[in-house]
Amino acid sequence: MAWDFQELFRRHAKEIARALRRRGLAEDVAADLTQDTFLRVMASPPGEATQNHNPRAYLFEVSRNLSINYHRRQAIDPTVYVDEDAMIRVADPAPSAEMVVYSRQMLRQIADALEELPDKTREAFILHRIDGMTIAEVAERLGLSNTRAWELVHRAYRHLLLRVE
Repeated sequence: MAWDFQELFRRHAKEIARALRRRGLAEDVAADLTQDTFLRVMASPPGEATQNHNPRAYLFEVSRNLSINYHRRQAIDPTVYVDEDAMIRVADPAPSAEMVVYSRQMLRQIADALEELPDKTREAFILHRIDGMTIAEVAERLGLSNTRAWELVHRAYRHLLLRVE
């Protein structure tokens, strides 16, 4: 059998989708089942005994069967559509267990890396990054020049980048 599936799709996809919508399916479901129809026929075309088979009729038969299966599945386990506002209320803002474990590991690595720093470097970094002080304020607090305070903070950043994955 040598069906030209591109030509069949061009000629019959819209009318198959229209027929599926007439069977009570939503537009997006009809479009999905139309594609499934062509995929199903491409994956397992009719046997060689049906060489003179009408491709259009065969495609409509496959799409009808797929729609029947879809309706059966919906009767057993219906799809419930929820609007976006309801989804936002349902979504859990808490991080997943994996994210909690990952964050704790990162914090442990950062704490270990900070402990490896000399006292002045660690203090300069904490004042700048954690306490939110400017470099000038860090320099004044530690009794250093602005350039030296910046060097300490910069050294701490470099060390953290090298040590933390």
